[in-house]
Amino acid sequence: MLLRPARLFSLIVARSYTCSVRQTFRWRLHRAASVSRGLKSMEPLKACQGPEVPTTNPVPRSTGPSADVVSPAPTDTRRDKEATPPVGLLPGETVVKEGRASILFPNANEVFYNPVQEFNRDLTCAVITEFARDLLAQRGVKVVVPGEKERVVVSLAEEMNDADVQMEEKNGAAVPAVTAAVGEKCELGLRVLEGLAASGLRSVRFALEVPGLQSVTANDFSAKAAALIARNAQYNGVEHLLQASCRDASMLMYEKRGKKERYDVIDLDPYGSPSSFLDAAVQAVSEGGLLCVTCTDMAVMAGNSGETCYSKYGSVSIKAKYCHEMALRIILHSLDQRAAVYQRYIQPLLSVSVDFYIRVFVRVFTGQATVKNSASKQALVYNCVGCGSFHLQRMGRRTSNGKHMKYSAATGPPVGPECDQCGQRHQLGGPIWAEPIHNLAFVQRVLSAVSGNPSRFGTSKRIEGMLSMVTEELEDVPLYYTVDSLSSTIHCNTPPLLQFRSALLHAGHRVSLSHACKNAIKTDASPSVLWDIMRCWEKTNPVKREKLSQTSPAFKILSTEPGLEACFTVREDANPQSRKRHLTRFQENPQAFWGPKARAKSSGGSISMDLQDKRKKCQNKRKNQITDSSQLKNFPCKRFKQGTCTHGDKCCYSHDTEQTNPEKTE
Repeated sequence: MLLRPARLFSLIVARSYTCSVRQTFRWRLHRAASVSRGLKSMEPLKACQGPEVPTTNPVPRSTGPSADVVSPAPTDTRRDKEATPPVGLLPGETVVKEGRASILFPNANEVFYNPVQEFNRDLTCAVITEFARDLLAQRGVKVVVPGEKERVVVSLAEEMNDADVQMEEKNGAAVPAVTAAVGEKCELGLRVLEGLAASGLRSVRFALEVPGLQSVTANDFSAKAAALIARNAQYNGVEHLLQASCRDASMLMYEKRGKKERYDVIDLDPYGSPSSFLDAAVQAVSEGGLLCVTCTDMAVMAGNSGETCYSKYGSVSIKAKYCHEMALRIILHSLDQRAAVYQRYIQPLLSVSVDFYIRVFVRVFTGQATVKNSASKQALVYNCVGCGSFHLQRMGRRTSNGKHMKYSAATGPPVGPECDQCGQRHQLGGPIWAEPIHNLAFVQRVLSAVSGNPSRFGTSKRIEGMLSMVTEELEDVPLYYTVDSLSSTIHCNTPPLLQFRSALLHAGHRVSLSHACKNAIKTDASPSVLWDIMRCWEKTNPVKREKLSQTSPAFKILSTEPGLEACFTVREDANPQSRKRHLTRFQENPQAFWGPKARAKSSGGSISMDLQDKRKKCQNKRKNQITDSSQLKNFPCKRFKQGTCTHGDKCCYSHDTEQTNPEKTE
């Protein structure tokens, strides 16, 4: 059959167009499959060879007309995410959403994730944002936070002198002309390292919520975790900022010790103790950089294992009511000691004790002269085992001699062989950090930013309550007492918190609460004043003296007459603002068994059982409890297997070696 030339030409064009469409579709399908296979079966050896595992090739961005000031091209993260096809879920994966991030998370326990630490991640984003605001302002860059209103500075011209006017003109001339928003790469921005990234959730949130970043390196020693970080970066559209790395965290930081290669921010959030990473971290952070450290080994730092605490942090922990604040001061002492080796020193910005972990934010500087003050910043703790009174002994002494500072050995001890109040012996703990653990000016800026933009974080209310308590704490008073422990020592009723605080205020002493404990009392009053107040309270709420042992601390304390007349009339300033406003100051259990989760499988070769199943297997070994001793014959004798059973035929367990536990065969 012959076709006309026009008809033949149209068929050829249509066929060629169909073939081109099919080839394009097959090529895209083949490319998507290859990318999926590459991400799914990422070879551990290949992932661990290089220092970084890039997600994809970064998209080149314009640098602006000026060569000195880099102005990144504006980008819309949501639009880029819609334009980029989403990474498909692998079998067994789910999507975890937190903040502005959506994380692909495997159901198997191959990568660690703890949803309870959302407060930790929210607080870290808020702190790094304020740190970036201060640091980048010196570089001529202004950060823009979504949902934050423009800060208006009101100046009173009538109260300003000539120096203030000159300072205002100087500051006005240096108004930053370059802005940095979230999701944009800023060439003058911060270089951030998350040394132990796991799923990369924290790093992805940095890229999506913290403005003024140049790069974010998410490192993890697990090859599967590094592959998951790469996929999460692509899934959230932040591959131009976030790079996955599969390296040993310490070695990676040791390689970045050069002054031009250091990171502006280093975040360490290990499962357990961070002690093995602290030495490398204090060297790899830049001059004036921010070091964020999380410790989840609270039991070790709270006095359960003093020898283990000394081996990790160089300090002996003791069991006391102030153990949570002491844990903060132990980690700060450890950081300062490790930094002093390299002629560096720390300045704490914020230190919080939360639930089962602690979180510290410190800046690291270099200065040989300032490092000499390190000894005078550390102190030993003498804690009475009877009444709980404590005294601090500084490790060093410094005195000002005009323009020069004289350093000498400290004098002491501050206590005698026995406690002056109860006659019991003392425990010796420490050394600990004895200087302020917060920078109140910085904390106030973070608090203002969070309270002014509450929709930014899911835990904004709790951050506001926590930081409000931090701003009310006494800076120069280490550690604290608890009202219930004081009353428990002398076996009397516990005085109301406001009345006890009012008694201290009436006596002319300062007093505050603590964010680390609900009923804590931080005061500059000596232990003798505290016990005089408790003696006065006992007179109105007497205890049965005849039931007290003559060797007990209560008998010794109550046998002494008080040296002052305490007044328990409630004062208006005894109730702090955070308590009046009923702020959310402490964690409420979000769910059952919400504490620390199981460690992720480093090999990734097996799936760990659910925590509830493990609890049933380990703690409830017998489903049906045995009430008849004759049923024990169904269970083999363990001592008979070891050859140590001496009961013979009279043994209540079975000596049949072929018999097995019927419950194990189910």
